[in-house]
This record gives sequence, structure tokens and C-alpha cells, in this order.
Amino acid sequence: MRSPGRPPPRREVERAFWVKIAEGLTSEDAAVAVGVSGPVGSRWFRQRGGMPASLRRGPSSGRYLSFAEREEIALLRAQRAGVREIARRIGRTASTVSRELRRNAATRGGQLEYRASVAQWKAERAARRPKTAKLVANERLRDYVADRLAGQVRRPDGTPVPGPAMAAWKGRNKPRRQDRRWATAWSPEQIAHRLPMDFPDDESMRISHEAIYQALYVQGRGALKRELVACLRTGRALRVPAARTRGRGKKFITPEVMISARPAEAADRAVPGHWEGDLILGLSSSAIGTLVERSTRFTMLLHLPPMAGHGDGPRAKNGPALAGHGAEAVRGAIATTITTLPEQLRRSLTWDQGAELAQHAQLRIDTGLAIYFCDPHSPWQRGTNENTNGLLRQYFPKGTDLSRHTRDDLDAVAAALNGRPRKTLGWKTPAEALDEHLRSAAQAGVARTS
Repeated sequence: MRSPGRPPPRREVERAFWVKIAEGLTSEDAAVAVGVSGPVGSRWFRQRGGMPASLRRGPSSGRYLSFAEREEIALLRAQRAGVREIARRIGRTASTVSRELRRNAATRGGQLEYRASVAQWKAERAARRPKTAKLVANERLRDYVADRLAGQVRRPDGTPVPGPAMAAWKGRNKPRRQDRRWATAWSPEQIAHRLPMDFPDDESMRISHEAIYQALYVQGRGALKRELVACLRTGRALRVPAARTRGRGKKFITPEVMISARPAEAADRAVPGHWEGDLILGLSSSAIGTLVERSTRFTMLLHLPPMAGHGDGPRAKNGPALAGHGAEAVRGAIATTITTLPEQLRRSLTWDQGAELAQHAQLRIDTGLAIYFCDPHSPWQRGTNENTNGLLRQYFPKGTDLSRHTRDDLDAVAAALNGRPRKTLGWKTPAEALDEHLRSAAQAGVARTS
């Protein structure tokens, strides 16, 4: 076998690379961890569409020569040891060593020179058993999958609906913030589970959802065009490893400020003064901050107007957050609003892991408020705030510019919510529930003084 050039990294190295990817490392970091360059790791990840390669592990029986044995053969060969001597040293038969030296020697220089890396590459290349993808071999199955995935949207009378004009597909990993192709858009899992129902007697019309994902994401599969990933719900051009999303966290968040460290009195809503907060976003980078007390459901809104210079010119990379909901602006708005309350109503604040609360340490110093953060992708841990944000969308719908609302407007909306009776409060309003608590606290203070 003529050697076309420098052999690629061994398959064990590529297997180790995908193990590191599964642990949540980036493609560059995973490549460096296994001893190859960052661009090589990026190319592996891109060519596989972010899906781990199904590389066959070597058999544990020891039937085939390992790379360590090939290194030993190369070393002994350089010392001019004979075939039988090499075989005795590595514990193999002489015929195995002779065949190895003849089949897998390097031929680039025009002579048979044995190198362990070249020999390992030739052995792995000869051991491959390429298999034709099922969607390539079965045209009927391929047409079924493509139609359910990327077929036209039709009206009830059967006439097609073209949908909005879309831009050319560029292969970017994140969904485009513009019009996307209208398609039937069944998920691969829906397609795979529907096939046995539509073709109960035809076993050839079967495929797993993972095989469909591979046909979409992996370059060179030859079954489905890669731009059809735009018909998937996420629209991603690359699959994102699950460990990478789980490991996503902010550097300013430490274990002692996670929600698991929040006191039990906040979790059971027994004592007022524990708050949940978030931002609701609108057009043109506008936002409104929301604070909701867990026990009484009392709501306070944060006015976050754009700062001077916002929208006057091109946005500077890593420049100041001028939209009005950066870390400094949010910290100042929370401190100004929360300090209007009595001290007994300023116990804790639970937020998601948004960067707008990066200055939480200074906020705690300014207000005495204990700050806690939810786990990533866990909005139910702030259920009261999420429910209130849904109610607020009646007044601040999605897709509208929220910066047009003044402080008085926000106070009026907050008063409307706080004056609305709640079933969970026994049909009291949040304002009445909070006033009742303040009165009882005041009476208890008077009794202790007397």
C-alpha cells in the first residue's frame, strides 16, 4: 500500500477526543488534551456535526497487534534484530511479525522502512468496513424522511404555502434571527416512530432517529442535504454536546450563592422577605426588571431606561452596556427599589444566571440582601417570578419596545397586579397580604417593647 503522506492521528486519539467532548470541553481544548492541535479538533467536530464518531474499539482478546507492540517491533527492527528474535521478545509468532513488516511498512522513501505510526495507520485503514447508509440505499425511505422533515406546508384545501422569503443557508451553528424556511418540520424522533404505523408490514421502512440526525449533521453521509438542518426546531448546524450545556455557568457564581444554599424558610414561603427577580425583554434591547416576593406575591418593577449614547453609533465590542440592563444599571435599580422596604422584608433575592447580576457581591453590601442563583436552565426554581412575568406580558407584550414606558407607567402596572386578588392568598390581594404582615410585625414589636 503506497503511503500518500503523513499518517493522521491514531483512532485511539480520536476516540479520546470525543470522550473529552462528552465531558463538556470545547473542540480546541479537547484536541489539546489528547495531544493534537486545536484546528484538528475543530475540523473533527465540524465534519462530524458535533456527533461522536462511532469508532470501533480494539478487541480485548489481544488478537491484533497494538500500537505499543508496533513501537516495540520498530525499536527492535532499528537494532537489526531478526524476525524470530522480535517475535520472541513481543510474544508473537514469527509469521505475525513477518506479515506485519511486509504489509505495513512505510514506502514513502521508496524503501521498506518500518515505523510504528505508519504501520498503525495502515492497519486501521485496512480494518475499516465501510457500510452504506440506510437512507442512501433505500430511496423510498429517504423520500419519506425528506418529505416529513422538509416538505411543504399546505393549507387545509391542499394548496402549498410558500412562507416568507429566506436568506441563503450559511451553515452557522445558531438559529438565524430572521425568517426561516417553512416546512413540515417533523422531528427525527417523530419520523422514526411514525414509520411502523404507516408501514406495519414493511420492515425495510424502519430507521432510528439517530441515523436521521447523522444523515443531517455528518459530512459525507450523502443521504440528506446538510442545509435541511434549518427544518429542525433548533436550526443548529452542529449538535451541541449535553455536557457542554450542563456545564454552562457564569464565572461570578460560586457554590455558596447557589439556590441549594438558600435557607429553608425561603423555600417553604413561611417568612416574607424572600424575593425572586428577572428581566423581561423587548425590542431594541429594552428591558424591565421584576421583583416578586415569594410569600405575598407582592410585585415591584425596575425602570431600566437606555443610558446616554445608546443607539447613537455602532456597538463597541466589549464596550459599556448602554442598553440599560447591564450589571451596573440592574444593581443600582435593585438597590434603589429594595431599600424602600423595611429591613425585615429584605432577606434574600433569587435570580437566574444572567450576567445582569454579575455585581451581586456589591449589591449585598449595599442592601444587606442575600443573593442566590438558580441552576442553569431551571426556570421552575423561580416559579413565582416566571408566573408573574407571564401576567406582566398582558401589559408589556413580546415584540414591543419597553423603553417607552416611564417610571409612573411601571408603578401603575405594579399597583394593578398588587391590587388583584389571588386564589393562593385566599382571595386577598398581594398588597393586603403584605400590609397584614407589616401590621403584625409592628404589633409584635410594640408588645416586646412594653
